[in-house]
Amino acid sequence: MTGTSARLLALLSLLQARRDWPGGVLAERLGVTPRTVRRDVDRLRELGYPVQAVKGPDGGYRLAAGAELPPLLFDDEQAVALAVALQAAAAGGAGIGEAAARALVTVRQVLPARLRHRVDAVQVTPLPTRPGGEDVDPAVLVAITAAVRAREVLRFDHATGAGAVPGELPPPRRVEPHATVTRGGRWYLVAWDLDRADWRTFRADRITPRTPTGPRFTPRELPGGDLAAFVSARFKGSTGADAWPCRGVVELDLPAADVAPFALDGVVEALGPDRCRLTLGAWSWTGLAATLGRFDTAVHVVDPPQLRDAFATLARRFADAAAG
Repeated sequence: MTGTSARLLALLSLLQARRDWPGGVLAERLGVTPRTVRRDVDRLRELGYPVQAVKGPDGGYRLAAGAELPPLLFDDEQAVALAVALQAAAAGGAGIGEAAARALVTVRQVLPARLRHRVDAVQVTPLPTRPGGEDVDPAVLVAITAAVRAREVLRFDHATGAGAVPGELPPPRRVEPHATVTRGGRWYLVAWDLDRADWRTFRADRITPRTPTGPRFTPRELPGGDLAAFVSARFKGSTGADAWPCRGVVELDLPAADVAPFALDGVVEALGPDRCRLTLGAWSWTGLAATLGRFDTAVHVVDPPQLRDAFATLARRFADAAAG
């Protein structure tokens, strides 16, 4: 920034550095005339910042109490966005809910009155977006993202959750960290696993970083080049395109309007007032058959044969379960 905008920010920075500033000293520090300082102070007041005049032989200015932090310049949309983001942070899985609440209070104190009213009008009640699990330690996020930024090999212990052998401590993982992402209220590390020579996605709340980090590396190209598509594909159980490994087509004896709200990412086509076609994907054929069975109506398999076989497999299992 140059000109008036840069000078206003410099003036704000000086005003928050000490309590009182003689007008002549401010003019000298900024390289302008006292008249220009007076005009700039008026501009700050128009923006809502509480700059007070100080009486005395030289005259002067001070930034009123409640603006101890370096003053922040937000327009209306930015202020509202900040309030929403900080209130929603409690559901972000990063273990910073209390800190976010305190940050919102602190930021609110240095906002102009007009923006404080808008921020106060935003009331968000964040709900957890995952059924369980632990929040990730903010220190872990800092360590992970620092390694990503520095392009340094990251070593860490990784709790595998269910299925781990009691008393066994697996060797630390060695990865080239690519990015940290958040999905469904959890944080993940996307990285190239050096020991397995493949891309992996690790839950951040199961990571315990080791120090020091390893050597620097040249980043590899992520398959497909699209981080969002890559993560989405991995959660679908696909190692290639962002698509379910198993995808089938069925016809249901239900109106399309009754099926659409529960079709997840499937495609629903109306075939009549009480019949529709549903194209849906899943990580396995039996998983897809079980998902389709929850519609509680007659299911007519259109394609492929593997889906019909999966229904037969589930029928036998359910029959055995019903027999006790």
